[in-house]
Amino acid sequence: MFKKILLLLLAALVIIQFFHPEKNSNATPEATANDVSKVFPMPDSVQNILERSCYDCHSNNTEYPWYAEVQPIAWWLNNHIEEGKREVNFNEFASYSPRRQYKKFEEIIEQVKEDEMPLSSYTIIHKDAVLSKEQKLALSSWASAAMDSMKARYPADSLLKKK
Repeated sequence: MFKKILLLLLAALVIIQFFHPEKNSNATPEATANDVSKVFPMPDSVQNILERSCYDCHSNNTEYPWYAEVQPIAWWLNNHIEEGKREVNFNEFASYSPRRQYKKFEEIIEQVKEDEMPLSSYTIIHKDAVLSKEQKLALSSWASAAMDSMKARYPADSLLKKK
């Protein structure tokens, strides 16, 4: 009985290798017109931080590791990427309402400060994605400056959620 279950599990593992989620990759990796960098000035250092530590899950261009070809890992990675893009997609940022943009900048500052991003499950393998204190400060300062520029452009009640 145990042997039959083991063979069935092995067959299922082989079969699922033929089913892969669609990859998160545009044909052109250049920033779109809606990219955050097109709307909010960004120093190269911040752009590098976002590309190295955020864009795999929070953009339209993911660089997939070799193990992304193995199921069920590919499904798990795809779930993380889809969830990350739902939260914030830096390639689509300008298409968000000003209120949502402002809120996302607040969340960036908070999550970086609280070490919630990048995810520890991501930084286990991507050691270069771990943010130093200086990188956290640079990212938070950029997001704060973007929020300040939004406050100067929009009425305050259009940026804050009504209570």
